[in-house]
Amino acid sequence: MKRKVLVVDDEADFLKIVKLNLEETGSYEVLTLLSAKDIVSKARAFKPDIILLDIIMPGIKGIEACEMLNNDPELARIPVVILSALEKDADKLKAFKVGVVGYMVKPIEKEGLINKIESFIRSANEK
Repeated sequence: MKRKVLVVDDEADFLKIVKLNLEETGSYEVLTLLSAKDIVSKARAFKPDIILLDIIMPGIKGIEACEMLNNDPELARIPVVILSALEKDADKLKAFKVGVVGYMVKPIEKEGLINKIESFIRSANEK
């Protein structure tokens, strides 16, 4: 059974690379969004096993989107990983305060991404 991954980032090229890297393994089904505007409705319809969410985007920021997901009982159990181009302690602190399970700095190599996704999903399922 394929793992479902929802990736939200305002960089179209990044989304294409992540989708290609994950789907070519044959183990993942990936839905990408260029903004967090419809994240709740898309996540409800797609039912992802994990959500990768860019921290800085136009409109709804990653932290806000995470709070929106947490406020929905159907989605609150889904592990969320924040993606960022910068490793800022203040951003990490904010992210973990709203319940994310991880924080990854871009660029992310394929094997590292897959290993982290599996680790985060396993950890979330053990709770």
